[in-house]
Amino acid sequence: MFLYLVRHGQSSNNALGDSRANRVCDPPLTELGERQAELVGRHLARGIDRDPAKPYDLECGGPKSPQGHGITAIYASPMRRALQTAQAISRQTGIAPRVSLDIHEHGGIYLDHGEPRGIVGYPGLKRSEVLSGFPGFELPDGLSEDGWWHGALESRQDAHARAVRFLSLMRRRAAETGRIAVVTHAGFTNLFLNAVLGFPAETRDFFHISNTGVTLIRFRADGDVNLRYVNRVEFLPPEMIV
Repeated sequence: MFLYLVRHGQSSNNALGDSRANRVCDPPLTELGERQAELVGRHLARGIDRDPAKPYDLECGGPKSPQGHGITAIYASPMRRALQTAQAISRQTGIAPRVSLDIHEHGGIYLDHGEPRGIVGYPGLKRSEVLSGFPGFELPDGLSEDGWWHGALESRQDAHARAVRFLSLMRRRAAETGRIAVVTHAGFTNLFLNAVLGFPAETRDFFHISNTGVTLIRFRADGDVNLRYVNRVEFLPPEMIV
């Protein structure tokens, strides 16, 4: 089984850089982010698979064509920017995404208001809001009319535990012949790669992941895990790589 970790397109918070002004707790994609999302969706659906190993039609039973990556399933973080990116990929692939509460960004839904309020947690999108804005998405029971995030700032240990839990799920699916796109975040991608590599929970992020950067991991039925590549963005024009 092959796992494509896809970072969301540029969000409105991403566009602010390090500035704390005008940040929101669950930012949408910018116009640039929407264009990036369309391009990564087109790449996964129709772009050339440049994995240097065997052609994917020999490895996992895909169609005998040099075009496309043979995506068979899509998982999406419940954060708005990831849902929008997954929606663009869904339009290109024809696959309905499945929302997973384990693959959101490290920290959860929150804003740091500074003194005296400090860090405040927010619930995220309601179930009805996701159903109306992203029709056809498969939603987990934990996404309700009260939202899905219930707390303030998530700890590093809790975020690491989520990554390990999602890794365990992927390992259980290793014998399958599919190719899964996971639309997530830079921080979670690092947490997941740290879990794959066996690094401890306190390991800090060190893989740079661009907006819509694609990372490919192969899970083999014999238990081996192969990291094929990290942060590929060749499907984007140079001026759109951020």
